[in-house]
Amino acid sequence: MSDEAPTIEFPCRYPIKVLGRAGEDFEALVSGVVERHAAGFDRSLTQRRNSRGGTFLSLTFIIEATGKEQLAALHQDLMATGRVSMVI
Repeated sequence: MSDEAPTIEFPCRYPIKVLGRAGEDFEALVSGVVERHAAGFDRSLTQRRNSRGGTFLSLTFIIEATGKEQLAALHQDLMATGRVSMVI
């Protein structure tokens, strides 16, 4: 068994899951960051899931990923908002 991660062939459709504290502007904030890095992504495909207690919100976006640099920059900008707890 190999310890190497599977290779991703770009460009490709790529899911990004973002978790943070729920708030009325959280989705708009996160969507704006995603839009800067993956212009024109289909917002209608965004999946939303609230935590059981409603404290957290999970958003899954499907973007057209163009490369590792794009994904790294997107991750960095999402975390830099101070509102995002985790990006998967």
